[in-house]
Amino acid sequence: MTPPATIPADTDDSDALDDAEETSAEMSAEMSAETPPRRFSRAAVLVAALLVLAVVAVGAFAVGRLSTLDNPTPSANSAEAGFARDMQTHHIQGVELSMIVRDLTDDPAVRLLAYDIATTQGQQSGQLYGWLTEWQLSQLGSEPSMTWMTRPGRSDTGHEHASAHVPGAPMPGLATDAQIKELKAASGVEAERIFLTLMIAHHQGAIEMAEAVLDRADNTSVLGFANSVMLSQASEIKLMQDMLAERA
Repeated sequence: MTPPATIPADTDDSDALDDAEETSAEMSAEMSAETPPRRFSRAAVLVAALLVLAVVAVGAFAVGRLSTLDNPTPSANSAEAGFARDMQTHHIQGVELSMIVRDLTDDPAVRLLAYDIATTQGQQSGQLYGWLTEWQLSQLGSEPSMTWMTRPGRSDTGHEHASAHVPGAPMPGLATDAQIKELKAASGVEAERIFLTLMIAHHQGAIEMAEAVLDRADNTSVLGFANSVMLSQASEIKLMQDMLAERA
């Protein structure tokens, strides 16, 4: 009977460990060859991100469309239409005043403010124009400007309504031709003071118009726009008052 094989007494334990490590390494290599690690390429990740973004965009678009379904088209003489026409005129002058002062001063704070006002009010004017186009209404209208503000709002009851506005009169806060001429003739700090004074009044007038349409309109897009005007321009009024005080 052949005796079982035995490990010689002089065999080093480290040799056995080396053999075990080699066997383990060989098994790992075989497993790696059979099941390569799962890796995502940068292109695949980008495609997945774009797909998610597309889904979100489609959802947001659908929500936006649904939010307008309950909005009837405003009539030609509605508060919505009158506001869209008159606020365009108001904003266009805001852009004009801002571009004038940018050429009259080197002050970076005033130039930045003027740029912000010009770009914001220019964009909003385009939005108002687009609404009238979508509603298939004239950009000019058949009534004098400000007529919509002379009609009673929801907060008025009975015969208590007394409008401070007259149809065809200048919109609140608009600078006169003489004031614009004065601004153009100035420069430096003097031009900054004139601009800030005019623009504070201009913003206050826009807020008054926004408050008026909030009291008269039903279109949710117009109501949201008016709220945005009130918040943003009230914030800018505070900023301009501080800037004017610094230049007193």
